[in-house]
Amino acid sequence: MISMRLTAAVTKEGKWYVARCLEVEVTSQGETMDEALYNLREALELYFDEDMPIEPLVSPIIAPLDVEIRA
Repeated sequence: MISMRLTAAVTKEGKWYVARCLEVEVTSQGETMDEALYNLREALELYFDEDMPIEPLVSPIIAPLDVEIRA
């Protein structure tokens, strides 16, 4: 068994919290942030449970970005 630390970004969309992993394309949701993260963890475990070789993952660089939008 391998333990990995991944990064999750959580947003609120309506009544749902949406959690997505930044290292791989896996997303889940829940009615609370804790539930969304729990569901994402479960989805990631299923994703990595495949009989595929696990390549080293590179952590993303997280940076704020200001943009101007004309209204």
